[in-house]
Amino acid sequence: MKKTKKIKVSDLPEFDVVRYLKSKKAMARYLNQVIAGGDASELAAALGHIARAKGMVEVSDLTGLAREALYKALKANSKPRFETISKVIQALGMRISVSA
Repeated sequence: MKKTKKIKVSDLPEFDVVRYLKSKKAMARYLNQVIAGGDASELAAALGHIARAKGMVEVSDLTGLAREALYKALKANSKPRFETISKVIQALGMRISVSA
């Protein structure tokens, strides 16, 4: 009987969604999925992931917001103002849309 080697969770590589956000289409699909989930704190974190994939310096320049402020506002469990979310979405080349 072959013995199975146990793997510790701490030995597994850390998952980073940013590595998979290579295109605008992938970014939009990810953001739509998070919005469909309805968790506001996840929305902020997802925008942070997408901003990192695009380049936080570029997003900072386009929004007029300090890079440090963006990192703080776009993390899990943060509660950014709608103005911040709107500026970031616009800087990412996306737009907010509502449909019935």
